[in-house]
Amino acid sequence: MAKKEQKTNSIEHTKKAIIEALEKSLGVVTTACKIVGISRTTFYQYLKDDPDFSKEVQDIEDIAIDFVESQLFKQIKDGNTTATIFYLKTKAKKRGYIERQEITGAEGEKIEFKIEVVQGKNVFPIKPE
Repeated sequence: MAKKEQKTNSIEHTKKAIIEALEKSLGVVTTACKIVGISRTTFYQYLKDDPDFSKEVQDIEDIAIDFVESQLFKQIKDGNTTATIFYLKTKAKKRGYIERQEITGAEGEKIEFKIEVVQGKNVFPIKPE
């Protein structure tokens, strides 16, 4: 077996191990990388270079989100007010459940401001003492 073929098999074996570790860790990349013994940089390089690997990782992330959503719904069913508010703020914005800040002048008047872009060196030169 040629060295390149051995390296490819080793990488594919590593990717499979990462997928298994991601499943066990609910998609937590750092934990999965530690289990497999690779760096996060290597993981993200695999993710960038291999569309099939990227799809498998995305599927695991979707499963993790489904799990977390189910836990949130359990808390809402149990009467957890914080969970209910969180859900409404993130999923019911179109119904008015949103927090926003409006910055106004005195008594609600508009605030007007001007931004001036100054080009050049040493706009605020420091004078030696």
